[in-house]
Amino acid sequence: MPAQTLEGQRLIVVGAGSRTGRLLARTASAAGADLVLAGPDPRKLEWTAGELGGKADVVPVDLSDEDSVAGLAARAGRFDHLVSTAAMPANGPLADLDLAAVRRAFDAKVIGPLLLAKHLAGQVEQGGSFTFFSGVAAWRPAPARTVMATTNGALAFLVQALAVEVAPVRVNAISPGIVDTGSWDGLGADKEEFLRGVAERNPARRVGMPEDLVQAVLFAMGNPYVTGTVLHVDGGGRLV
Repeated sequence: MPAQTLEGQRLIVVGAGSRTGRLLARTASAAGADLVLAGPDPRKLEWTAGELGGKADVVPVDLSDEDSVAGLAARAGRFDHLVSTAAMPANGPLADLDLAAVRRAFDAKVIGPLLLAKHLAGQVEQGGSFTFFSGVAAWRPAPARTVMATTNGALAFLVQALAVEVAPVRVNAISPGIVDTGSWDGLGADKEEFLRGVAERNPARRVGMPEDLVQAVLFAMGNPYVTGTVLHVDGGGRLV
């Protein structure tokens, strides 16, 4: 994937064990960046690190634990950009929601980004940024997706508030639509039909791919006049 040069820059990827996080790490490493790979599962982080040709530090982090986030800040040092793909969906009918799962969802999408900004904003180099992941559910709520819609919507407003508070550090969000990141593999034989239906309804007439999200992240990181913004990467799915 073509990318602007990131030579000499240091990038923290929270969620580097996810498919999107891994692709972002590989793309950034190929563009010359030094990587800090963070997330809850050290095995997945080491897997990602093994795919890179450049320098990478592995730092396990729990976004629900402030001491853990502070530890990430201490180990990361000065850096240019932080991207968090973290998500812990708590889907299901309202009557069946588990409070612990709801709290984990807010930790990943709202409390975690707030703590990351609190502990790491002072370590960002000039021109640097935070990029977090929201999601189309905030703009297209649906039954059994109440928590997802709420956490994604809260994050969209959080990036606006943080962009003002931690300026001139830039803060943005990516809002994916239906993207074939592997999260739909659980549908089994029904996956292909589901994605085909999404593409037929979507104004872009396709579903998203992880590469689409990585390109959006690179834009948010690289454009010095973009902050407090949600970049919708949903093929227009929120409109129909």
